[in-house]
Amino acid sequence: FFHDPDLQTLVARALSNNRDLRVAVLNIDKARAQYRIQRSEQLPWVGANAALQRIGGDTPAPSSYSAGTGVTGFELDLFGRLRNLSDAALQQYLAQEAVRRAVHLALVAEVANAYLTLAADHELFGLSQATLKNYQDSYALIEKRFSLGAVSGLDVEQIRTQVESARADVARYEGQVVLAVNALVLLVGAPVEKTLLPTGLKGGMVDLVAPPAGLPSETLLRRPDVQAAEHRLRAANANIGAARAAYFPSISLTGSVGSASGELSGLFGNGTWLWSFIPQISVPIFQGERLQANVDGAVADRDIALADYEKAIQTGFREAADALASAVTLTRQYEAQRALVDAAVRAEQLSRIRYQAGRDSYLGLLDAQRTMYAAQQGLLATRFSRQTNRLTLYKVLGGGWKERGR
Repeated sequence: FFHDPDLQTLVARALSNNRDLRVAVLNIDKARAQYRIQRSEQLPWVGANAALQRIGGDTPAPSSYSAGTGVTGFELDLFGRLRNLSDAALQQYLAQEAVRRAVHLALVAEVANAYLTLAADHELFGLSQATLKNYQDSYALIEKRFSLGAVSGLDVEQIRTQVESARADVARYEGQVVLAVNALVLLVGAPVEKTLLPTGLKGGMVDLVAPPAGLPSETLLRRPDVQAAEHRLRAANANIGAARAAYFPSISLTGSVGSASGELSGLFGNGTWLWSFIPQISVPIFQGERLQANVDGAVADRDIALADYEKAIQTGFREAADALASAVTLTRQYEAQRALVDAAVRAEQLSRIRYQAGRDSYLGLLDAQRTMYAAQQGLLATRFSRQTNRLTLYKVLGGGWKERGR
């Protein structure tokens, strides 16, 4: 999606250094651990123990030794409570992964936007410098003509206002370049060499891929916010199953096998083996409205998750429609702005010829110069808007339209 190799390098560095992305990855690790804990509830817990007991009194204290291993607290998941809880934890983990991808895409887009902003500011800075030089040359020429009495002092003051205005633009755009560099360095998380910084938007160096015609609406399903909302909806559905399973009996098994003896040397000898098997069943008979309240709460959470899922899809459609509509209008605007620049350049050249020939006053040339400078600035702003629009499409479509899903 990004053609510029320098931009690709900076994006890779940002993905390695950015703290927000690091936090998102750690949240995934936490969600993965919680899922593993919940899944382990479906497996028996096996433990081992050994004990020495001695009871004293008026007679010598006898000793009693025991050792054993067994299953502690294994619940038979006959009604799916543990399975649903495990599924809910899995979907929460997958939702966190989608959140991580959202941070990933946002970071990529922010770095690219900062890169484009710096390129545009460099372009405007260069344009203002070139304009200042032209005005200074005109000012020097008009001063000579004024000393010869060929023009009035008004012409001198008018061109001086143009020179000072251009000088202010040079200082302003120079400051914007510095701020754009600082913003890019902050996103990358490390100093950036000058060789990696863009010098302008010309030459197609930072052009982003244009969207193809006929993009399918299924592309929106790649959006990480839609995926995260879908996983949360599935987790909420699983929680409903777990809450309803609480109405049914809960059966737990506890069993052990081991050995007991009065002498440590005979602990594992013949006739010392013993075993125990203790099934327990818990039947919910009367718990007020707690069980129904848990189900109602889970259903409400499901409805909230469903509304969030629908909102994510609607937001995706709206953002994609807005970005695609802007892409069409910006293309037409760019073509019109480019034609305006060509016309303004020709008008400035003709006005200069007529002024030098003494056929027009300097006011006509001054207006032509202002129009040309404004048209050139507008063309750069429109091209920048086209690039940022493609970057917006990259975000709202969940990572562009060529990139493979992560």
